[in-house]
Amino acid sequence: MTALSNLPLPPGDDGLPFIGETFSFFGDPAFAQKKHQKYGDLFRTRLLGQPTVFVRGVEANRYVLINENRHFVVSWPPSTKALLGDLSLALQTGDIHQNRRKLLAQAFMPRALAGYVETIEQITQQYLDRWAQQSELVWYPELRHYTFDIACKLLAGLNHGSQTPLGKLFEAWSAGLFSIPVALPWTRFGRAKRSREQLARELEAIIRQRQQSAALDNDTLGLLLQARDENGQGLSIAELKDQILLLLFAGHETLTSAVASFCLLVAQHPDVMTKLRAEQQQFSALEPLTLDQLKPMTYLDQVLREVMRHTPPVGGGFRKVLESCEINGYRIPKGWTLLYQIGSTHQDEQLYLDPDRFDPERFSSEQMQQQSSDRQKYGYLPFGGGLRECLGKEFARLEMKTFAVHLIRGYTWELLPDQDLTLVTIPTPHPKDGLKVRFKKMI
Repeated sequence: MTALSNLPLPPGDDGLPFIGETFSFFGDPAFAQKKHQKYGDLFRTRLLGQPTVFVRGVEANRYVLINENRHFVVSWPPSTKALLGDLSLALQTGDIHQNRRKLLAQAFMPRALAGYVETIEQITQQYLDRWAQQSELVWYPELRHYTFDIACKLLAGLNHGSQTPLGKLFEAWSAGLFSIPVALPWTRFGRAKRSREQLARELEAIIRQRQQSAALDNDTLGLLLQARDENGQGLSIAELKDQILLLLFAGHETLTSAVASFCLLVAQHPDVMTKLRAEQQQFSALEPLTLDQLKPMTYLDQVLREVMRHTPPVGGGFRKVLESCEINGYRIPKGWTLLYQIGSTHQDEQLYLDPDRFDPERFSSEQMQQQSSDRQKYGYLPFGGGLRECLGKEFARLEMKTFAVHLIRGYTWELLPDQDLTLVTIPTPHPKDGLKVRFKKMI
């Protein structure tokens, strides 16, 4: 067995002194894909002054995710750390992370989710009717308002959140999450830092007002105000602010990307649209949706799974290397940063035949039965994996599915010509020109 110190470092290019290949990473959506074509499943680079290893594939992802808190610990770019806040679940590790995760999980249990359906339906229908009246629209900004309104209502009990000061501050804050951390007044990061300070004040006012209210309500904030850990301790106002901010981001930014990708890809594949409509004809449109009614919609499930494979909202997860280790015959030194990749894994031709093709049949029960559990668990990671798998993944699936059902049953949409559909990837993938569509109510 070769000693760890004798193993080679992963191949790659360190780029320019200190900044390395930071600008290429932030500016080129195909940065990782090009590197993998050149170097294989592992390569090294330098981002923001830090040696960084990119890994993809079932075996590498599995190794990283099962060795959480042993060889690796969660890490984020400096801009993300500064803007999420020290008490955010995304930055917590070890026992504190597990403790807080249990508390927050109460807001995403099946009983809680069942109580969210009616609100999601109401807001969805309001937006669909408005879009039909507009006839032609730039859809992506509208979808951002839609998901933010749902997130604000279900997470913090706030109506029409996108039209409040919170909504405008949130846009500036989220735009700086993955940026170069230079806090000058005119930089994206500088504007985001100022917005975070104002967001914290707005959220604190909402929390204090709710604490003084006799009715805590059934939204996430109400549940978190009542939640207690094993020692009977609740969440402080400082922590509530950071956790609600994280949940708003997760329940808005990534969901908007997924919903927009669904709208784009289905519009580009009319055969998929035909099958989706045929499936919906098996269900009554007169009854309100429930979790049980959504379960048998298997083709819609396949389509949504393929959307998240084809264009995952999150490209990967950063980790700090706690102790030197070996992956695929290469030495990964202690102190380096590692990025396990979701997007590049989903584009791996060894896992997915013709990966650029949008094909919901990949997730048919017949094809899924032919795959190993490791392949399913570590080769398909739209919500991450391991101890830090997305806490709100069932909430995300519920909202996407509810939106899709109402959209498919009652409306048609087509892409307008002469628009740039190239995906901008920061902070999450979305069409460059905002997804221009002609939108109509079905007769």
